[in-house]
Amino acid sequence: MASSWYQTTADAANIPADVAERALEWLLELQGDDVAPEVVEAWKCWRAAHPDHERAWQRIESVKDRLRPLSSPVTSDIARAALAPPGSPGSSKRRRAIKVLAVSLFAGGLAWSARDHTPWRQWAADHRTAVGERRSLVLADGTQLWLNTASAVDIDFDAAQRRVRLLAGEILIATAKDQASPPRPFLVETAQGTVQALGTRYVVRQRGDDTEVSVYEGKVQIRPNRNAASAIVLPAGYRASYTADSITSPAPAESAGATWAEGFIVARSMRLDDFLVELGRYGGDALSCDPALAGLRVSGSFPVDDIGKVLSALGTTLEVRTEVVTSLWGRREIRLVRAPAAKG
Repeated sequence: MASSWYQTTADAANIPADVAERALEWLLELQGDDVAPEVVEAWKCWRAAHPDHERAWQRIESVKDRLRPLSSPVTSDIARAALAPPGSPGSSKRRRAIKVLAVSLFAGGLAWSARDHTPWRQWAADHRTAVGERRSLVLADGTQLWLNTASAVDIDFDAAQRRVRLLAGEILIATAKDQASPPRPFLVETAQGTVQALGTRYVVRQRGDDTEVSVYEGKVQIRPNRNAASAIVLPAGYRASYTADSITSPAPAESAGATWAEGFIVARSMRLDDFLVELGRYGGDALSCDPALAGLRVSGSFPVDDIGKVLSALGTTLEVRTEVVTSLWGRREIRLVRAPAAKG
């Protein structure tokens, strides 16, 4: 039986990642109705082989009630991924699901719930991009879909609908005419509601507490989850943001808001601090500036695949320089500060 102190301390954070993952694999192997005696014996030997192994298993025991959804692959997406046999078509999702569970359960005792779709749904998504990566897809109906940096989607087409679930990040969509009869609606689902295409090219960005939609061709209908009566039709040339309860008033869409699909950020008199937030989405370094420089204006077309080149250009046009600090765990922080005055 797990010790009570173990449930309330960060001791689990000291367990090596490979050991945490192996403990979860043992849990999955032992869930079957007819577990072979040799499997049980191997599990016992593994637990006894090293103190970290036993501590990892005790962590599993201490949170076993939270892991009950794993026993029901019918009702849990993560179970479907985690329970896929090694070597099967779903084995890559299985490995990602196990890694995410290991992080959630062993990172300082953080709570985990099957209802918390972030981050495991992103890891097990049908299509996803890493930070700085972009991808383009052609869906089964001919629709073109572009994923921006750090984005994840699930695709669900059936006889009644064409649905894209945006789990994280940002996508650009150019919908194709459906050949089914009657034509199926094309829907983008986010945490706050649903966007239905009405013959369209548009961008949808999941931002945490809200979703932003910008329409460039055709129009879309926005329907918040908890307030269907507030649904609006957003025409080309406009953008709006919505929560689960409400939609902002439409405003003109930024005409260059989809240039990321071509590898560029286009800035038109954008504040420097806002520009650095946008640019920072495409790299692993934290970007910031001296507060005294935050209001400087940035204009131009900047390649998102070469952040160093962009910062160098800013140094020339805004007369700033970079200060780089590397943390103990290896992450760099890049800060723009005023360049020293040239000696005359």
